[in-house]
Amino acid sequence: MTSTLNRPTPSSNVEPMNDDQRGIISALKSFLKNKVEPGAAERDQTSEFPMQIVKELGDMGIMGAQTPEEYGGTGLDTATFAMIIEEIAAVDGSLCLTVASHNSLCQGHILVGGTEAQKQKFLPALASAAKLGAWGLTEPGSGSDSGGLQTRAAEQPDGSWILNGSKNFITQGSVGGTYVILARTDAAREGKGKNDGISAFVFNRDEVTGFSIGRKEDKLGLRSSDTAQLIFEDIHLPADALLGERGNAFKDVMKVLDGGRVGIAAMGLGLGRAAFEYAAKYTLERQQFGKPIALNQNISFRLADMDTKLEAARLLIRKAADLKDAGMNFTAAVARAKLYATTVGVEACDEAIQMLGGYGYVKEYPVERFWRDNRLTRIGEGTDEVQRLVISRDVLKRFAQ
Repeated sequence: MTSTLNRPTPSSNVEPMNDDQRGIISALKSFLKNKVEPGAAERDQTSEFPMQIVKELGDMGIMGAQTPEEYGGTGLDTATFAMIIEEIAAVDGSLCLTVASHNSLCQGHILVGGTEAQKQKFLPALASAAKLGAWGLTEPGSGSDSGGLQTRAAEQPDGSWILNGSKNFITQGSVGGTYVILARTDAAREGKGKNDGISAFVFNRDEVTGFSIGRKEDKLGLRSSDTAQLIFEDIHLPADALLGERGNAFKDVMKVLDGGRVGIAAMGLGLGRAAFEYAAKYTLERQQFGKPIALNQNISFRLADMDTKLEAARLLIRKAADLKDAGMNFTAAVARAKLYATTVGVEACDEAIQMLGGYGYVKEYPVERFWRDNRLTRIGEGTDEVQRLVISRDVLKRFAQ
């Protein structure tokens, strides 16, 4: 069963691309085919972080895709970034998460809340992948309830800070060089909510003491993406480590998460697309009762549904990306894109396993890896339930007027 399955696959991304986008995606596809795809399954088994591949992506400008050129980045628009994420996800979900989080979370927060001096200090090394970025919000007792975080930063008489606490499930946790960490600096003011009094801090790992790596997670999927616990024990940070306004970081967190959801939506789409394409080729090759199973209406109609849903997801992502680039409010739009794209992406992976039957359940075939990798997209950057909360608030606001 090789002639169809090994045939080059045309991209499912049917939206028109300009010349710059075609050049970027063409070069990226070549790199993914030659450098990433051959070892993706083995890295999934060994959980080896692909540092050399990440460095090469840095040389290509991918690791600073949306960072402005004046800070060493490529300065791409969000729609192009979403295309990049989709292509990487379709080959290696773990690498995709590394690229998405490095761009959207750590660099994203510095771009949103950083001073000019902070941008000049931290962004060039991040954009080139000389350093990898990690973003620390989640804690053992606070996931979706980010206002319940317990990490503390205490201001000192000279204006510096002492950081204590821990973070869980941090992407690039043990391989990062630059960290953006959320901590409580002030008590929440009455009427402001639990998220008041939270501040952000940025620092390089090699410039502090008291920082250590705790447990590295053994995960269902995305196994070669680094995920670890961070521990802070009396870390001394200078006054200029404060990122954004003291006690009011949560407004920046929401902006960062909105931007990150574009990438996670595109990741869910890319993994679903990979599973769909593999299943379509497999069903054209697999013979039962003297004909390819793709000719059975039950199979062909399911493929039609998968194709339609994935294309609808792509359009939702594009709308959110365009709104973001236009400087318009895209919070509800990206919540819809993230909810739908990740839901139908996981569904496509599940359908692909079903179409392959027993073969879909064994590691010789990639669709089980696509499913394992994709399941996280319905949790990270805000769960399905959080997205529904955002969307429902938008609906009620519109119809209450």
